[in-house]
Amino acid sequence: MAERVLTRRELNRALLARQLLLERRRLPLPHAVERVGCLQTQYAPSGYVGLWSRVEGFEREALTRALERRSLVQAMIMRNTIHVVSRRDYWPLIIAIREERKVWSRRVQGAKDGELERVARGLKGFLADGPRRQAELAASGFWRPGAAIWVDLVRVPPTGTWERRRADLYGLAEDWVGPEPTLSEDEARAHLVRRYLGAFGPAPRGDLANWAGMRVGALANALEQLPLRRFRDESGNELLDLPRAPLPLAEMPAPVRFLPTWDATLLAHARRTGILPERYRERIFHVRNPQSERTFLVDGEVAGTWRFEHGGVRLTPFGRIPRETRSELNEEADRLAAFHA
Repeated sequence: MAERVLTRRELNRALLARQLLLERRRLPLPHAVERVGCLQTQYAPSGYVGLWSRVEGFEREALTRALERRSLVQAMIMRNTIHVVSRRDYWPLIIAIREERKVWSRRVQGAKDGELERVARGLKGFLADGPRRQAELAASGFWRPGAAIWVDLVRVPPTGTWERRRADLYGLAEDWVGPEPTLSEDEARAHLVRRYLGAFGPAPRGDLANWAGMRVGALANALEQLPLRRFRDESGNELLDLPRAPLPLAEMPAPVRFLPTWDATLLAHARRTGILPERYRERIFHVRNPQSERTFLVDGEVAGTWRFEHGGVRLTPFGRIPRETRSELNEEADRLAAFHA
């Protein structure tokens, strides 16, 4: 049987549905974060705005409480960047990417055999009595660029939150999250694949690897383990997906939504969905602001940028906003301003 071809608009609506951007949902925060495949949070407020756009009734304090109560964890994970993940997902994702991160460290950072292992042992000993400030770690002699790839660290609240945005307090994951479970690398990578496809699918293997910061071949065994649906995009490329994952109709209306800086829906792995029109990509990702601008969506596509200033949300549209959409956009902007206040 020929594989079904999915149009770009169908892929767009699938992404929006899985990212909770077609409809806000009332979900416990760990479940919401798992549904969207983690939150990228190099800039601490990004996770708060991202959840506000996705979770019905979300209040700022709820994310800080979840981090303090450890139901959510903030750490360097995919692509060696900071993410908020559920406590349940932390160890499977770390185990899935661990060896690939070390391969990258040896190749790109020139890590010599044994050097960073020795640094990691010293760092673990230094943190054995509890979390330490980054300045203390730097003064300890055990802090090196790439050390966090070789020892599992978490950002400890209240640093790295809306209230205290600088993240400069670190602890051992085994103390903060709990001991590492017995889980094989293939099992962990299968878990990573399920999280990605559940949040961003249907998708080609390369996009999955790009998001995870791994080589495509490193995911081959995990992909073979899973019962996956297969589609094609309009160019004939294979797309993988989970059974029974949402595939809304292309005609499904998409509401106005605001995205924070660093939102993973706009990264290169999601090009196939058209959520960020290519003619706008250089206005969103550029040398002066490589982390991406804050954006708003109209009909499922980036239509401009926004900024909170002087107590309000200032909009910079990239083109004409349809009259019937302007009031919806302004109302959502007012709600976002109230969230910031």
